[in-house]
Amino acid sequence: MADDLLVIIPTRGRPQAVPEIVQAWNDTGATADVLFAVDTDDPELAAYKQQAAELKSDLRVRFAYGKRRRLCGTLNQQATKAARSYRFLAFMGDDHRPRPADRPWDARFRECLSGGSGIVYGNDLLMGERMPTAVAMTSDIVTTLSYMAPPALVHLCLDLVWLDWGQGMERITYLDDVIIEHLHPAASKAPMDAGYEEANSPEQVSADSEAYYEYRDGGGLAGDLEKLRKLVEEN
Repeated sequence: MADDLLVIIPTRGRPQAVPEIVQAWNDTGATADVLFAVDTDDPELAAYKQQAAELKSDLRVRFAYGKRRRLCGTLNQQATKAARSYRFLAFMGDDHRPRPADRPWDARFRECLSGGSGIVYGNDLLMGERMPTAVAMTSDIVTTLSYMAPPALVHLCLDLVWLDWGQGMERITYLDDVIIEHLHPAASKAPMDAGYEEANSPEQVSADSEAYYEYRDGGGLAGDLEKLRKLVEEN
């Protein structure tokens, strides 16, 4: 029987985020598994491995180590593996933090996804309903497309694709009262560091924007939506 919900968190250069995220899991009563995907060339690799050693008794928490593929490549690698054994898959950045509510955020996500193929996201207090910067979906979406986001993307615009998929399937839910706070420099909630500088450089913004528009307007989105709509019909 498949496991329930796995949250994949590609992370680089921010080992201090690990205990903060685990604390957020504890504070919110979350039972979802969490996978920290770490690059083997990360300058902070030793610190990540120390965190892994300290958390080895927490059965919800796992670490995966591999060559650097950037955010989208790492997410796709881990998601396609996990889709074989998890019913639901989610993405969060290492700068997202779930916040306490009357009911755990992961229970709300499961509830929304239990009715069939689809996508759900909460309020990141930055983009809100406009963009699912943290997202959960049924794993059959990943197995159907063979990725969790188009491989042509590197770091940006994944959230735009998830919105396109969900709206095109007519299977997307926004939960305004489920807070998955995005602690981003754009919201003055984090200092600029090397990771943000690389991901938001003019060159990366241009490259990912061009890749997104090519996917959206060049037939990639239409092809994926044809598969996803068929998936919905089969539910």
